[in-house]
Amino acid sequence: MPDINTLLHYLTSLASENVFLLPIILAIGVFFFEDTTVIIAGILAADAIIPFNLALGSIYFGIILGDLILYSIGRLASNHPRLAQYVDHDLVAPFRAWLETRFVLTVFAARFIPGARLPTYTASGFFRSELSRFILTATGATAVWTTLLFCISYWFGHTTSGWLGSARWAIAALFIIALFFIARRNLRAIRARKVTE
Repeated sequence: MPDINTLLHYLTSLASENVFLLPIILAIGVFFFEDTTVIIAGILAADAIIPFNLALGSIYFGIILGDLILYSIGRLASNHPRLAQYVDHDLVAPFRAWLETRFVLTVFAARFIPGARLPTYTASGFFRSELSRFILTATGATAVWTTLLFCISYWFGHTTSGWLGSARWAIAALFIIALFFIARRNLRAIRARKVTE
């Protein structure tokens, strides 16, 4: 298994050989590991492996595209003959009304709650929420959370490059793991609160 220095050398040569390959990898990476990819992109930008604006732009592009795909999946499902009957069905009417009355808050908050984005964004499409409203809200949430996480990662990478070297990747990995467990604990607390209500 290659060490982190070998991987960084590979990414540096990859970025210098094809300027568009690394941004594409980052844009695709956020589909699967969003926060992890954002943190990695921030540190790569701090190491000047990829320009700051290009790294952040690639992340934004991947996230917004992923959000639109989730919305579109819901919208396509609502047009399916077997599923279309549930769009206005009494069974889902309370959830639909709840989503419509708190749409901006729900879509915005889904960006910060692990596991909430998939059901919220597909439900937005399924219940045929206004696309422009969805895009503005999801993009606003991305601008807040992703920019903050990217800039913290960039600052961390820039500040620690001289004295921690490749060890900072291990610290970044620990931070990602800590984020995961904090988010998981918060999600359990939210679920427990819903059960008691």
